Amino acid sequence: MLLIKNGLVYLDGNLTKTDILIDNNKIKAIGTGFEAEQVIDAEGKLVTPGLVDVHVHYREPGQTYKEDIATGSRAGARGGFTTTLAMPNVIPTPDTPELMQQMVKANREKGIIHVLQYAPITAGETSDEILDYKGLKKAGAVALSNDGHGVQNARTMYLAMQKAADNDLIVASHCQDDSLFNHGVINEGPKATELDLPGISELAETTQIARDLLLAEKTGVHYHICHVSTRTSVDLVRMAKARGINVTCEAAPHHLLLSDSQIPGNDPYYKMNPPLRSRSDVDALVEGLLDGTIDMIATDHAPHAKKEKTGDMRDAAFGITGSETCFSMLYTKFVKPGIFALEDLLDWLTIMPAENFGLENCGQIKPGAEADLAIFDLDHPVTLKESDYLSKGVNTPFTGQEVYGSTWMTLVSGQKVYERGN
Repeated sequence: MLLIKNGLVYLDGNLTKTDILIDNNKIKAIGTGFEAEQVIDAEGKLVTPGLVDVHVHYREPGQTYKEDIATGSRAGARGGFTTTLAMPNVIPTPDTPELMQQMVKANREKGIIHVLQYAPITAGETSDEILDYKGLKKAGAVALSNDGHGVQNARTMYLAMQKAADNDLIVASHCQDDSLFNHGVINEGPKATELDLPGISELAETTQIARDLLLAEKTGVHYHICHVSTRTSVDLVRMAKARGINVTCEAAPHHLLLSDSQIPGNDPYYKMNPPLRSRSDVDALVEGLLDGTIDMIATDHAPHAKKEKTGDMRDAAFGITGSETCFSMLYTKFVKPGIFALEDLLDWLTIMPAENFGLENCGQIKPGAEADLAIFDLDHPVTLKESDYLSKGVNTPFTGQEVYGSTWMTLVSGQKVYERGN
């Protein structure tokens, strides 16, 4: 048996000083007075359920020079994540039950954390061909997404939502109307003008959200919006929830931490999709989290090779890594100044993603549950360094920041999968 003692434990939405007894990979009991052969002294540390990220890109198969399941899952573990949902924009896309079975098997065998798998909404992610959702779900798909691509045809999305609802599958959408995207690289506005870079209109996101919310209302599907980034998007979701539409959404850490006004120049590390938006949009995301309009935080961990994130923004890849910086950056910038309560941040990273995606046996610490746990050091600052990252991707502008809340240890099924310094 293993005993984690003296930690400040996030339990049932509250922080409690208590111990956790682990036996046969599961949480046996919570309380004090236990003895065990192995003891982890978490004095002065925060003990949480393993974090849950419903939006990552592991690039395997097809683009493993950027990332693979092993490195992506190690990066997740280093960030305190024990369950992640991998997007299907790999080569080939897992758009048949046979390919989905292969993906699920690879995730299980190569991942050191629990790596669950999305199936695409349509064949190849960019077509109008609706897939065998029943077969994909049976093969292990947990949800549907064409992430990286908006579904351009309204009828295609309508039929997909109908079929997804019939099979009790979530449709998670990257909302992007290509006719309004304008081949942009950063948010349309003063910074784009200053840097003489093509801008991306917020309408590319918001018009497709408005369309899809009406389709979701008609079909009754659970519709999830990936990485909302604008004030209007938040307003639309707020109105939809008031109408009783079955919608959830996520915010990404970079959209909470940075506005386009902070882009220092033509730097590809600041190129992401959706782009960094205005300060007003950032404020709206914070408000949306605090009032419950935005349900959760998800990283959109998107690693790229260095050569793809150098030079001119016009030619560089979209994307930012997030698994290893998410908790520490948000804790440092929002919890320490008192903008978010620590309990709320943990809720958005554990309970809410697990509950809203129907993920069993993760997101909470309770007797009988799998012993998936993260232990964080809130008191001692560290500097984010490229040399410390376990992801193949180092494409984040947060490198060099001094942060609190670094991961001290991560356990999956009671086994250490990450320990700082080892």
